[in-house]
Amino acid sequence: MRAAFYEKNGPARDVLHVGDVETPKPGPGEVRVRLATSGVNPSDVKSRMGLARKIAFPRVIPHSDGAGEIDLVGEGVAAGRVGERVWLWNGQWKRPFGTAAEYIVVPAPQAVPLPKSASFADGACLGIPAMTASHAVTLAQAGPGKTLLVAGGAGAVSQYAIQFAKARGARVITTVSSDEKAALVEGLGADHAINYRSEDVGERIAALTDKTGVDAVLEIDLTANAKLIPVTVRPKGRVVVYGTGPQAELPSSFCLVNSITLAFMLVYELSAAERERTIAEINTMLAAGKLVNSIAATFPLADIVAAHESVESGKMIGNVIVRLP
Repeated sequence: MRAAFYEKNGPARDVLHVGDVETPKPGPGEVRVRLATSGVNPSDVKSRMGLARKIAFPRVIPHSDGAGEIDLVGEGVAAGRVGERVWLWNGQWKRPFGTAAEYIVVPAPQAVPLPKSASFADGACLGIPAMTASHAVTLAQAGPGKTLLVAGGAGAVSQYAIQFAKARGARVITTVSSDEKAALVEGLGADHAINYRSEDVGERIAALTDKTGVDAVLEIDLTANAKLIPVTVRPKGRVVVYGTGPQAELPSSFCLVNSITLAFMLVYELSAAERERTIAEINTMLAAGKLVNSIAATFPLADIVAAHESVESGKMIGNVIVRLP
């Protein structure tokens, strides 16, 4: 089969290759998926660079997210799953071979039925961004009467978080860096978009919440934004952290005095019950046609380097997809 792979960490154009590798076969409890699409996430490019973790296998086929059709099943898996359209999660988490290939073998539960109304491109967006957003919104206790601040609203995770929070009846405020992004997030349902480049975030939050602060923040970068906790979060509020740099300086006195809850999460390590809940929410909204999957760019497998570099540029608004042969 054709696949993209790397055998050492480094810049995309130095270490990424496309070539023929052995086609995998499923073992007991596994399925093989003929992939149509593969999603490129920031964590994928960080892993390839060795920023998130150093290469742990002689060869890595990158990417955790993807979508396609089951073409072969292993012992113990119902034969009726052959031909099923699916989306994937954790394709390359703690495993050497991910979704940037014509085929992937995964444990059967990691191949989730893809609603007929959703495309394979939609399916490649879901694993990391949508599952992160769904669980973060749960930790934020979103619901009627609650106000959430979603940091960096135009990011892939944040776009889903806005939609899940609104579906649960919450009020959503979000931060953006341009008028274009403000229009995007408002189209997804955000009640208010604050341009942090031209507005004072704390002052706007105070004005929008009658100086009480939001009930919860969904934080993409705790290192950069921890300083905003005292001017955005109400007493006994929550900060749900799904992204941070290696060190963050916390306003600990404020958090202590005001009983602020900090909840950290890593989407790769959700429990089985947490995973089932996020999958159910995602597929319910997909099937109902109520989940917008923002795709910024699509590349053929042969252009895997350009796909990675586009994600690294930080200029993509939405998901980057690789199309398999």
